[in-house]
Amino acid sequence: MSMRIRTSAFTALTVAALAAGTVLTAPAAGAAPKAAAPKLLSASQLPPHPTSSWTAGRTTEGFPEALGLCVSTEGVPSYDYRHREFRTDVDASAVQLTVVADTAALAKGLAKHYDDLIRTCADRIEKASPDVAAEVRDYGKLPVEEGARVRGLHTETSQGANDVALMSVGRDGRTVTVVKWGQLGDFGDAPVAAFKKTTTTAVNKLY
Repeated sequence: MSMRIRTSAFTALTVAALAAGTVLTAPAAGAAPKAAAPKLLSASQLPPHPTSSWTAGRTTEGFPEALGLCVSTEGVPSYDYRHREFRTDVDASAVQLTVVADTAALAKGLAKHYDDLIRTCADRIEKASPDVAAEVRDYGKLPVEEGARVRGLHTETSQGANDVALMSVGRDGRTVTVVKWGQLGDFGDAPVAAFKKTTTTAVNKLY
């Protein structure tokens, strides 16, 4: 999905995004100390764009609005969120989020929660906006660290605006990462193989 400010299915729906899934248990007192800050992707590690290079923003504390359509902090304890946004000179953009939980068990539950939100995102979009058709595709699991999964989301408005996004959730121990790539287009425009490579790199690079 393009994170530029424009009239599109994703932009119009971001503010109406609804979180779903089980509320996670808050960290217990006396939990393990914080781990070292995980490392994020660089611009060169994103799927290559055919006409433009990627530019990386600064690593920023907090939860990115760019993930607000399908993934949110609702029902999730307050964790250490860090993110980095990426842009091209055209319509493609991306973002990576990292979350450090207090235990590996909490991180496992958080990764499942985020993946469930992505898996059910199309249903919530269509319920919130009847003029938008949405579809999620499962591109499978990746054998990296504690695992990762890649899914795709396509939306089309009744006026014909198309957006496609690839999203992944991966985990390394107590740390969860969510990666999102998006642009105008449909599933045929999505670089699935390259995004899987990006996701594998993102999880491996955390520590």
